[in-house]
Amino acid sequence: MHPIIFFSKMDFSQSNLFGYIEDLQELTIIERPVRRSLKTPEEIERLTVDEELSDIERAVYLLSSGQDIQGTSVVANLPALMRQNPAETLRRVLPKIREVLHVAGVEMQLTAAVSFLTVLQEESVSIHTYSHSFLHIILQNLEHRDAGVSNAWLETLLAVIEALPKETIRHEILNPLVSKAQLSQTLQSRLVSCKIMGKLANKFEAHIIKREILPLVKSLCQDVEYEVRTCMCRQLEHIAKGVGTELTKTVVLPELVELARDEGSSVRLAAFETLVNLLDMFDADDRSQTVLPLVKSFCEKSFKADESILVSLSFHLGKLCNGLYGIFTPEQHLRFLDFYKKLSTLGLQQENGHNDNQLQLQTLEQEKKYISVRKNCAYNFPAMIVFVDPKNFHLELYSIFFCLCHDPEVPVRYTMAISFYEVAKLLNSGVYTIHKELVTLLQDESLEVLDALVGHLPEILELMTNGGENSGSESKLLSIPDLIPALTTAEQRAATSLKWRTHEKLLQKYACLPHIIPSDQIYYRFLHRMLTIILTNNVLPVQKAAARTLCVYLRYNRKQEQRHEVIQKLIEQLGQGKSYWNRLRFLDTCEFIMELFSKSFFCKYFFLPVLELTHDPVANVRMKLCYLLPKVKSTLKIPTDKHLLQQLELCIRKLLCQEKDKDVLTIVKRTVLELDRMEISVDAFQKRFYENDLLDQEKERQEHLLLEMEQLEKEKQQNEGRSTNINDKMFEKKRRDSKTSSVLAKSITLSVPGSSSSTSAGKEDKKSKLVRSQSFSTQALHPKYSNIDKCPNKSSATGYTSSVSGMGKSCMLSFSDDSFRAHSTGNSGNVAFPSSCSSRNLFNSADQKNNGNKESQSRKMSMCLWLLYGCFRVKGGLWLPVIARTSFWSHFIYLLSQRSERPQQQEKEHKMFGNRGPLHRTVSAHHSYFFPSPYKV
Repeated sequence: MHPIIFFSKMDFSQSNLFGYIEDLQELTIIERPVRRSLKTPEEIERLTVDEELSDIERAVYLLSSGQDIQGTSVVANLPALMRQNPAETLRRVLPKIREVLHVAGVEMQLTAAVSFLTVLQEESVSIHTYSHSFLHIILQNLEHRDAGVSNAWLETLLAVIEALPKETIRHEILNPLVSKAQLSQTLQSRLVSCKIMGKLANKFEAHIIKREILPLVKSLCQDVEYEVRTCMCRQLEHIAKGVGTELTKTVVLPELVELARDEGSSVRLAAFETLVNLLDMFDADDRSQTVLPLVKSFCEKSFKADESILVSLSFHLGKLCNGLYGIFTPEQHLRFLDFYKKLSTLGLQQENGHNDNQLQLQTLEQEKKYISVRKNCAYNFPAMIVFVDPKNFHLELYSIFFCLCHDPEVPVRYTMAISFYEVAKLLNSGVYTIHKELVTLLQDESLEVLDALVGHLPEILELMTNGGENSGSESKLLSIPDLIPALTTAEQRAATSLKWRTHEKLLQKYACLPHIIPSDQIYYRFLHRMLTIILTNNVLPVQKAAARTLCVYLRYNRKQEQRHEVIQKLIEQLGQGKSYWNRLRFLDTCEFIMELFSKSFFCKYFFLPVLELTHDPVANVRMKLCYLLPKVKSTLKIPTDKHLLQQLELCIRKLLCQEKDKDVLTIVKRTVLELDRMEISVDAFQKRFYENDLLDQEKERQEHLLLEMEQLEKEKQQNEGRSTNINDKMFEKKRRDSKTSSVLAKSITLSVPGSSSSTSAGKEDKKSKLVRSQSFSTQALHPKYSNIDKCPNKSSATGYTSSVSGMGKSCMLSFSDDSFRAHSTGNSGNVAFPSSCSSRNLFNSADQKNNGNKESQSRKMSMCLWLLYGCFRVKGGLWLPVIARTSFWSHFIYLLSQRSERPQQQEKEHKMFGNRGPLHRTVSAHHSYFFPSPYKV
């Protein structure tokens, strides 16, 4: 059916106009109360005060003839008057306040109680002056007819008692207290006396308390009003701590036992809580003979006759079980454990014989009570783990832990999320057993539960992956697959909610993931998500949290290609983005990069993109850049970054000359002065910047280590791919060697382990770096990495160095000469070649000094002849050319071509050093490089 549309014209007839007028009159009637609420001129006149009056005179005038609201403002301003002029305030203002308080209303009374307490806390006057001027006013208003006012003045008095001397307390408070605590006084007076006596117990010695306070305590414990008995029972804890262990056992404990059997439920509850709090003061006999029977009776009655104590019992059960642990028999231990299990599921199933109809008739108060009981059980769960021993957790408590984590009520799950970290610490090596519950709480539908869990999320995840010495690697590996989806789901749910503080907190805690999750997983599952949040989220704290976490992920990324990709996206999408908001976030990200990375890293990738924003069309971007320029300049090192310093100075000159915005220009001028006062660090260490330079050096070392580990992992993958080819070649080589074994057995070979030892050493070095690479992702900033040395990759510029290193890779030199064999027995037939680094240093020193004497020339020729003799030798008609590489011949020709170019310097050196000059040492080093030690001259 089509809707029916009515077309009507506006009717301006008289009847309709009258209808409109009536509506307008109704609106005027609604506005009348607003007009009546305004002050009349007479009222304004009465509220007006002469502006020429001083603060003290104005306060006296308002307290004398002003209205109540003006007097209340004067009382609220009393601490300020005491700070300005304490003498005049005490002389003129305080007496007026005392007069006004007799007839003042509740609001002024409450304000006066707070103001008097503030004066005491600020110590505007001495304690003697305070007790003389303010104490009497406080004591006069303690028995105010309004309970709220009386409690406010009582709180002020209890705070004053802490600061008063003993004599003042004895005369002004304790002596009047004896009469105020009598049964003939009012209920309010006796309640106040109970609380004051609990406070006085810590101010006097035990014998004074026994003589003057304990008789009043006994009297109030037997008061006819249950409110007084309850109040006095709660103060027995303070009195017991004041009188000591002996009097507690003889005086306080009997009173507690009697109050525990009181007819009033609130009195019994107070007695039970006081007993639990005083467990440490009772010996084993008192616990087993007095306290334990009382606790058992409380537990038995809690389900049957006295459900009022159920909530308190569930709250103190953990402390109670651990306090009585030493006196429990095995049967009692199981009994209390079963009682805890029963409380943990209270309200979730049929209890105490209730049928379905009775469960349906449960009141809302009972449901709230049961929720509170289960919440208290969740609060006490870590204590119950200690009670049953963590080793028995899976057998005794895991089912309860599962139920509490899956409880239908949010407060219960919230409490479990808060205590989850404590549970994980207690389980230690068995922490892997609660991994599923961690995933459940991360995926909880309530963000309150997630917020409670996130507080200790880094510590929990670290325990999950590295928990305990006995936890096997299998449990750690199993925890990763379902943990990552749970973390991503939690972040997405927090992002779609309106609780941005929870989202910000979550992103800040996710910065711990590089220590727990592999780098590739972070790159594909989390890093791009952080970049998306920076680009799309509208909440500034969330964007900054995502930016910092992204920088942490970039800091520990293990692949250079991925790092370059992220850096390129940051520059293109943020630094060169169309939205000025993205460009502002780019500057925030650069600030985090300067904090987390080394100076050289920032200068290499982000220095110039930051300076490009000096030409930004938006003034806010240029302004933020000016604030950042001092930090940017602090990343430079002279003379390495001299060209970047010139670029920075050029940009500042352009800003000074071309800036048109007044606010930006003001900040630029201020920044220029700050930059002029800054000192740029140099490449060498300075005392002033020593700590910062050490930190930056450590960051740079770790960045280089990441590059080395990436290279080693690539080589490892390539070696694994070639392993099958190498095995085939080794089999073929063995087959060929078996054919010539008869020939080779007749010759004596001299093995040269220089190359093999160097390669084996290289393999060991690679293995050690791979071990470090596996642990670096989890402990990248650990102090143990502060001693890791960088491995410089410096290539020599000389041509013969590479040839010598190439020669070091040869396999075998064969010699059959008997004389040579005789000389080489001292080294067991092995010639030890030095490493490539040492050979580079030797030959470089030979190139730089390039001098010697005639004996060195003849020594070179003899060495070359021995080389020819060792390299080519006919044995039984078989040539054995071992070294047949061009690198060897290039080095051989180099040795022949060495000639003296400075004869005068040679003669001078010969006179000074004899045959131990630099050139002689160099040639000797060359000689020992190719021949055993007996051939050294």
